[in-house]
Amino acid sequence: MPIPKAELHLHIEGTLEPELAFELAARNGVELPYADTGELRRAYDFEDLQSFLNLYYGLMAVLRTERDFEDLANAYLARAAAQGVRHAEIFFDPQAHLARGVGMGTVVEGLWRALGRSEANHGVSTRLILCFLRDESAESALETLHAAKPYLDRITGVGLDSAEVGHPPVKFREVYEAAAALGLRRVAHAGEEGPPEYVTEALDVLGVERVDHGLRCMEDPALVARLVRDRVPLTLCPLSNVRLRTVDTLADHPLPAMLDAGLMCTVNSDDPAYFGGYAGDNFTAVGATLGLTEDRLRELARNSFVASFLEDDEERRARYLAEVEAYEF
Repeated sequence: MPIPKAELHLHIEGTLEPELAFELAARNGVELPYADTGELRRAYDFEDLQSFLNLYYGLMAVLRTERDFEDLANAYLARAAAQGVRHAEIFFDPQAHLARGVGMGTVVEGLWRALGRSEANHGVSTRLILCFLRDESAESALETLHAAKPYLDRITGVGLDSAEVGHPPVKFREVYEAAAALGLRRVAHAGEEGPPEYVTEALDVLGVERVDHGLRCMEDPALVARLVRDRVPLTLCPLSNVRLRTVDTLADHPLPAMLDAGLMCTVNSDDPAYFGGYAGDNFTAVGATLGLTEDRLRELARNSFVASFLEDDEERRARYLAEVEAYEF
């Protein structure tokens, strides 16, 4: 069994495997522009973040009903559990569904049909994080938060994702202030394709508690020192970084240098159906390619639970951390 871990950077729409995409397309009468799953898989060869996003949003057309979202989440949870995930904090993109006429209730209720039974069915505890699309307007983000208000008993926090360059965190100051007033936790993608200044802005303007990606913080020594001092977790996604050409090869990944600098790094899968691996696959890949020791891998697993939004269940966090310490490689 793989080392126990929490997954903190996972887009549920990014777990849509070609086989399930075709199954849902058939169920909902959606015609996909691919002859078969093989042709669709070959389309998963991206030049950059935008080329990935084009396919990512296009395939969402197959997600129509509560049952579709339930099936999507259950498929992810089964795979994640097999790879050692004990706790998952799952992103979803309501604006991408609302724009297609799929209501907030359909998305949240459908996901919750799986998440609400996840511990019993998969042995995985969960949290749900609503993400705003940064290439949409700030007004749209506020409208989305308002639409989510009836479902806040199931939503732990808010995040910020999609195309980063040209959409600085400050654009979303107002909606993050509103989310904080509602008691929601705050995270944001920053410093993946965008500059390290976006990481600083996400901390200072949005008040984020975790930075999703954050790779480019290494270009700013003062920012690194701040992140280390304040123990701000970074949710890294190594296989994603290679697929989206943020780093040339996995061997070039700065993870070892980031750990050596004292940063609280975690390893996650991002959009695993598209990027060639789930959480355990990412752990295995970085361990083998970057020569990480067992102590380093244990540190990454420990960090994932420390960085989790489990303040409402410290007993559970302690139990997960004990599992990490007891794990034998």
